[in-house]
Amino acid sequence: MGEYKGIRMSATAQQAVSRLWNVTYSKAWGANFLLFFSFMLMTPLFPVYLSTEFGASKDTIGLVLAGYSVMAILARFVSGYLVDSFPRVRVLVGAYLLFALFTGGYLAAGSLLFFAVVRTLHGAPFGAVTVANSTVAVDALPYSRRAEGIGYYGLSNNVATAIAPSIGLMVYSRWADFELLMWVSFGLAILGCILTATTRLPRRPRPLPRKPFRVRELVLWSGWSPGSCVVCFSFAYGIVSTYIALYSVEELQLPHGAGAFFLLFSIGLILSRLVGGRTLRQGKIVQNGTIGVLLGVCGYSLFALVHSEWSFYLSALTMGLGNGHMFPAMQNIFMGICTKEQRGTANSTLLVSWDVGVGIGTLAGGIAADSLGFHAAFLVAAGVNLAGALFYILHTRGDFARRRIG
Repeated sequence: MGEYKGIRMSATAQQAVSRLWNVTYSKAWGANFLLFFSFMLMTPLFPVYLSTEFGASKDTIGLVLAGYSVMAILARFVSGYLVDSFPRVRVLVGAYLLFALFTGGYLAAGSLLFFAVVRTLHGAPFGAVTVANSTVAVDALPYSRRAEGIGYYGLSNNVATAIAPSIGLMVYSRWADFELLMWVSFGLAILGCILTATTRLPRRPRPLPRKPFRVRELVLWSGWSPGSCVVCFSFAYGIVSTYIALYSVEELQLPHGAGAFFLLFSIGLILSRLVGGRTLRQGKIVQNGTIGVLLGVCGYSLFALVHSEWSFYLSALTMGLGNGHMFPAMQNIFMGICTKEQRGTANSTLLVSWDVGVGIGTLAGGIAADSLGFHAAFLVAAGVNLAGALFYILHTRGDFARRRIG
C-alpha cells in the first residue's frame, strides 16, 4: 500500500498514477504526430508547387516560405504566456483549429500573394500548437515517468518527419496532384484538432492564476544556460540541413544523397530516443545529455573534416543519435528549473532557442559558403557545436544541479 496526497492507495491505484501511456499523454503524442505529418507532407514539394503553379523564382520561393518560420518564432514567444495564464487545453484546441484552417487555406490560394499570406500566417498556430501540446503532454505525465515521457514524446515528430516527406514525394511522383496532397494534409490536421478537443487534464486543486502580461515574462530567464547550448547545437544543424542538398550533388556527386542523409539522421533520432528512454527513466538526465552532445561533436566533426561518401552517411547517423539524446535532456532540464505554472514559458524558450539558432546558422552558413566554400561553412558548424558541448559540460550541468526545483 502507498500514499498519495495523504490517501492510502492499493498497488493497482499506484500503478495507474505512475502510468506513462495514459489517455491524455497518448492523445498529445498522437496530436503531435498528426501535426508534423500534416506539415511535412507538403514541405519538400512547396518549392515545386510555387515554381510550377505560379512561375516563382528561387529568390521569391525562399522569401515566401521564410515567413512561416518568422511567424512561428513570434508565436512561440507569446504562446508560452498564454499556456501558463489560461486553460492549457483550450489554448491548444484553439491553436490547432487555426492550424487546420490555414492548412485548408492552401487549397483556396489562387495567386502567389494569397499563398504567401496564408503560408506566413500558418506559422503562428504551428508555433503555438508545438508549445501548448508539449506542455499538455508534460502535465499528463506522472513525476516518476516525466523524464522518460519527454523523450518518447519527441518520437512523435521524429517518426512523422522521417516518413511524411517520402510519402508526399511518392504520391506526387505517381499522380502529380498537388491538390490531392493538400486535401490529405488538411484532413490530417482536422483529425489532430478533433483529437485535442477530446483531451482532458486532471482538475487543478485551485484555478490557474492568470499572470499579468509583461514582456519579460515571455522568456524563462533562468533557462539562459541550456538555452545557450541549444542555440549552438541548432546553429550547427541549421548550416548542415540547409546546404546538404547542394553539397551532396556539387561536392560528392550524390544525386540522392540528401534524402538518404535525412533518412539516416531520422533513424538515429528514433533509435536514440528508444535507447535513451531507459536512462531517462532512471533519472539520468545530465548523463543522457552528455552522451548526446559528445555524439554530436563526433558527428559534426566527421562531417566537416572528412569528405567522402562513407563519412557523409555515417555522420548523418551519428548526428541523429546525438540529437535524439541531447534534445530530451535539454527539455527535461528546462522542466526541472521551472515551476508547474511556468511550463509553457519553459517550452516556448526551448523552442525559440532552437529556431533562433537554426535561423542564425542558415544565414551565417550562406555567407561562409558563398565566400569560402562548403568546407569552411561546415567547419564553422562543427566549431560552434563544439563550443556548445563544452559549455554544457563545464557549466550547464552544474547550473542545473544548483537550480533544479522539480
